[in-house]
Amino acid sequence: MPIEGMEQPAYIDIDDSLRLRAYDGVFDFANDWYQDIESLELIDGRGKARPYTQERLHKMYTYLNDHGELYFIEKQTDDGYIPVGDVTFWQDDMPIVIARPYRNQGIGRQVIQRLIMRAKELGYRQIRVKEIFDYNIASQHLFESCGFQKSSSTSQGSGYFLDL
Repeated sequence: MPIEGMEQPAYIDIDDSLRLRAYDGVFDFANDWYQDIESLELIDGRGKARPYTQERLHKMYTYLNDHGELYFIEKQTDDGYIPVGDVTFWQDDMPIVIARPYRNQGIGRQVIQRLIMRAKELGYRQIRVKEIFDYNIASQHLFESCGFQKSSSTSQGSGYFLDL
C-alpha cells in the first residue's frame, strides 16, 4: 500500500546494479530466504524462529504492504535483475532482509541510505525502527552507521530513530 497521499514508485534506483521493485503480489522466489533458521532468529527472535510456509509468507507480505511501501531488493546480474531481499518502508519501521549469500556486501546500507532520501522527499522529520534484537549486532551497526540512534528499550532489544 502506498503511503497515504503518495504514489509508491514501481522502481527506485539505488545505483547501476541495485534497485528496489515495488511488491506486486508475487513472492514465491522469497521462500528460500524464510527457511534459514539463523536468518529467522534475526527476524522473529530466538526461540520463535520456524520456517515460513507460503501461507505465512503471504500473510507477512500482506501485512507489510498494508503498512508501508514494500519492495524487493534487486541486484543486476548477467541475466538481468534478481531479487536478493526485501524491505518495507514507513515512518515507524523499516524491516529489511538480505538473503544469503548477498549479505555483508553493503547492499543493506545502500538500501537504507536510499530510503532515508525517500523519507526526506516525503517531508518526514523523523523515521524509526521499531526493534532490533540485542543479539543482532550486524543490524545495530548497519542502522547506526546510517545515523540512527537508540531511542527506547524493548523486551528483547532497542528501538531506533533518525532525525532528518
